[in-house]
Amino acid sequence: MSTPDATPTTHPRLPPRRGGGSGTWWSKAVLRAVEEASFGEKELRTGRTLARSGAVGAITVAEGGAVAAVSDGDDAHTVEVTVPVLDHSDAAAFTELVAAESGRIAALLAGQLPHALVEAVEEAGVELLPYGGELGSACTCEAWLDPCPHALAVLTQLAWLIQADPFVLTHLRGLSRERVLRDLHRLVRPATDPSPDDGSSATPGPRAADDVDDLVVAEDAAVCAARLLRLESPFDAW
Repeated sequence: MSTPDATPTTHPRLPPRRGGGSGTWWSKAVLRAVEEASFGEKELRTGRTLARSGAVGAITVAEGGAVAAVSDGDDAHTVEVTVPVLDHSDAAAFTELVAAESGRIAALLAGQLPHALVEAVEEAGVELLPYGGELGSACTCEAWLDPCPHALAVLTQLAWLIQADPFVLTHLRGLSRERVLRDLHRLVRPATDPSPDDGSSATPGPRAADDVDDLVVAEDAAVCAARLLRLESPFDAW
């Protein structure tokens, strides 16, 4: 599911919740993919019920997929879901597009996925948002369906996590938050002016300075967003 040097991230169990909600446009897109992947309405309803009841345990997300335990009555099953990772060229294209426009870095770190960014990514031929046929799964239950209701429950909760933090989506695609920020910093460095002939130190050019400022603003926005998340759960809208 993940490469040896990847660092998985474990998201705590989500509390039970009632009904549905509006969500965000990108979480709706992920939920549509879950619907496309389901065998039928009955299985989808069962998966949603399990997700809303709090039956899904902590979800560990890594490059290419996620793992969680799902309680179903007196039984508990281990579910692994998979999503194809971006290849090297697609991952590089994504990072370059994030850096190409001021504010995109800050938006991602503040828990937003700009529609214009996703459109630009798609125009570049990069699949960021998954479709139903890309979602794979394996479960320790005896159901012959793929995905089974337990896997649908995990996929549904992944959509909820992606609603609050788009980096969950990029992590599934092989680009963790840390890797995205690291690659963005690498893009900034080549933009510095060459060292002057007099031996004095190089100074960042206008492009590099703007990018560094964006990163500072983004980190401040992320801190503010984290404080808001502690005050009010982002999942209450569902």
